[in-house]
Amino acid sequence: MSEPLFLKPVFHEKIWGGRKLETKFGYNIPDGTIGECWAISGHPHGRSEVENGEFAGQYVDDLWKNHSELFGNPKGKVFPLLTKILDAEASLSVQVHPDNAYAAEHEHELGKTECWYIIDAEPGSYLIYGHNAKNKAELDQMIESGDWDHLLRKVPVKTGDFYYVPSGTVHALNKGIMALETQQSSDTTYRLYDYDRVDKTTGKKRDLHIKQSEDTITVPHKDPKLNIESKQVGQNKFTTFVQPPVSPFFSVYHWEIKEPVELHHQIGKYTLISVLSGEGKITVDGKDYDLKKGIHLIVPATVDAWKLSGDLDIIASESGEE
Repeated sequence: MSEPLFLKPVFHEKIWGGRKLETKFGYNIPDGTIGECWAISGHPHGRSEVENGEFAGQYVDDLWKNHSELFGNPKGKVFPLLTKILDAEASLSVQVHPDNAYAAEHEHELGKTECWYIIDAEPGSYLIYGHNAKNKAELDQMIESGDWDHLLRKVPVKTGDFYYVPSGTVHALNKGIMALETQQSSDTTYRLYDYDRVDKTTGKKRDLHIKQSEDTITVPHKDPKLNIESKQVGQNKFTTFVQPPVSPFFSVYHWEIKEPVELHHQIGKYTLISVLSGEGKITVDGKDYDLKKGIHLIVPATVDAWKLSGDLDIIASESGEE
């Protein structure tokens, strides 16, 4: 089978969500405050369904188990990546994610290293990214006293920025930001602070996970050293944001396509593609498939090469694991 796998998004309501997934991306989303589009996922909390071709109606996690040739016959038990689009109408909780070892012991799933490409950021937007505690004792004391103003690092952010968020990093997207998130396939989040918000459906404050947060936060915080590289090929621009060994679990690329180009898998055996804007085509084995904003697909390992054409803004990723 030599064809791309086009996927149907899954949407999740969030206390901090809004309606931009409808107004900016044209998705037919449910009523309410929709914060997350799970775009490419094999996770049980939001499974992606194939919309085209031989495997139409099947889910990514089932293909991973039953048609492993599509992914280069990998060793892992679960599809390792999860791609989301996030709409932060309000600020997310300040949170941290565990690494693989802690998550396996306590949550029975993968850890969660992730990254963000900022699709849109309103003027004055910022992230919580890291903390100012010098050691574990100071971290615990600042958390227990609620000294959030001194503990949390606020980082200004603008459209087009990229942030790599390894497990153990204190972080939060804040109000007015849309981001494409590439992450390990995990839904484990430890809330450190939630602005004392009350959930409208329960009438109660959302649970915090102070012990788990203190167990997993990296102290002291160190910004990862990224080697972001861009190259111009004709009218097209290709940017590599992260890849192994800096990012052991995934590589992430930004492709700005203006003229036809042939592409191949790079460090992985299959490639995840999300179209952020524009229109064009992907051509596989002489067959054209339409691309437009909001479309998500997997180019499987059974496809050696493909051509992109049109005017396209794409975030692509590959698994860093065998």
